[in-house]
Amino acid sequence: MTMTADTLDSRRDRRPWLKRVADASEPYLYSAPSLILIIAVMLVPLAIGVSYAFRDIQLLNPFSGGFIGLDHFRALAKDAAFYGALKNTLWWTGASVLLQFIFGLILALLLDKPFWGRGVVQALVFLPWAVPSFLAGLNWAWLFNPVIGPIPHWLYALGLMSEPGNILSDPRYAMWGPIIANVWWGIPFFAITLLAALQAIPRDLYEAASIDGAGWLQRFRSITLPFLAPTIAITVLLRTVWVSNFADLIVVMTSGGPADRTQIVASYIFTQAFRRLDFGYASAIALVLLVLLLAYSMLIILLRQTLLNKD
Repeated sequence: MTMTADTLDSRRDRRPWLKRVADASEPYLYSAPSLILIIAVMLVPLAIGVSYAFRDIQLLNPFSGGFIGLDHFRALAKDAAFYGALKNTLWWTGASVLLQFIFGLILALLLDKPFWGRGVVQALVFLPWAVPSFLAGLNWAWLFNPVIGPIPHWLYALGLMSEPGNILSDPRYAMWGPIIANVWWGIPFFAITLLAALQAIPRDLYEAASIDGAGWLQRFRSITLPFLAPTIAITVLLRTVWVSNFADLIVVMTSGGPADRTQIVASYIFTQAFRRLDFGYASAIALVLLVLLLAYSMLIILLRQTLLNKD
C-alpha cells in the first residue's frame, strides 16, 4: 500500500510538469510542418548549393566532387565573361525596373480614377502578369523576327532602321529586345501594388489640398509620393532582386548572344550549370550574386525604415 501511494503521488507530481511541457511545445508542434517544409525545400538546397561552390562538381567528370577551397572564386576573379555579364546585369536590371516602375505608376494613377469600364481595363492591364515567362519570350522573339514579326518593319517604316533586320542579332540593340519584353511582362506588378497603396490614401487630404489651391502636381508631390514612398521602396527592392535572377526571357530570346552582349549573371549561371555541366563553378557565381543582392537588399530596407521613421 505504501508503494502504491508513493507511485500515485509521483504521478500527481509529474502531471503538472508534463502539462507545462505540452503547453510550451504546442506552438512549435503547430508550426513544425511549415518549418520542416521550409528547411527541406529552401535551407537544405541552399546549404548544398553553397557547398558546391567549394567543390569540384562536374557531371562529365566521374572523378570530380572533391573539396577545392576557393579555387572557383580565384578563377571567377579572372573571368572576363563574368564581369561582362555583371555589367549587362546592371543595365538589364536598371532599365527594366525603371521602365516598369514608370509605366506601372502611370497605370496605377489612371486606374485610381473612376471611369466607365474600369474593371475590364484592369483585367487587360494585368493580363501580361498571367502569361508564362517562357511563352512571353517566344512571342516577343517572333515579334522581333524580321520574317514573321511586324516590329522591324514598323521601325523601318518610321525611319529608325535602314532595313527590316533582326534586332536580337544586332550586338548594339540586342539587349533592348529582352528589356522591352520584360517591361511588358512586369508592368502589372507595379500597377497592382501601387494601385493598392493609392487606394489607401485618405481622400480628405486631396480635397483639403484642392481647397487650399494646390494643383495636381503639388498634390502629387506633397501627398501621393510621401504615402507611396514605403511601398515604392519595397516593390523596387523585390522587383530588382527578381529581375536580377530572371534569365527566362534572355535564354529564350537570345541565349545570351550575340557575342555575350545579352549575357547576364543569371543566364551565365544557367550556361555553366546546364550547358557546360560545371555545377561547382556555377554555384560559386550564384553565391557571389547572392551576396551582392543581400547587400543591395539591406540598403533598400534601411532606406525604407528611414522613410517610415521620418513619417
